[in-house]
Amino acid sequence: MLERLFPGAAHLQNLHPTVVHFPIALLFGATLLYFLGAGLRNESITGAALWMLVLGAVGAVLSAGTGLYASAGVMIAPSVRDALLKQHRNLMVAVTVLTGALSAWALVAGPLPRRARWAFLLGLIATCALIARGADYGGRLVFDYNAGGSACGQPIDFSK
Repeated sequence: MLERLFPGAAHLQNLHPTVVHFPIALLFGATLLYFLGAGLRNESITGAALWMLVLGAVGAVLSAGTGLYASAGVMIAPSVRDALLKQHRNLMVAVTVLTGALSAWALVAGPLPRRARWAFLLGLIATCALIARGADYGGRLVFDYNAGGSACGQPIDFSK
């Protein structure tokens, strides 16, 4: 049934690639909206940013969970596991913890906390920097070392 509905997904080794992109987009979007809302002093914008942050944190938990579950079965050389996968895992777990902390802070103190607002905004920037670095490791794993698995032999000719 899955192959009929989603023929591309039927070739995936695990669910991780299907969930990683949502929290990335949500967390970068939340950061943009937080800075825009802070600059314009607009509570509607910071309210939307809070929703994006919380949804991004939930997505980060799902993404980290699927990644941790999948990591043992990824067929890569031990040297690649040590050089890339461990760093990718550590950075993305840090992102998950940081987004959870920022979300809790904003839920308790208001969409854009008044106390130590600069620290909250710096936390968002740090989150984006960690995501970018961690995603770079993830991209290298997939595109340089075929960590996504090889559903087809190379070269791949398009059909259907």
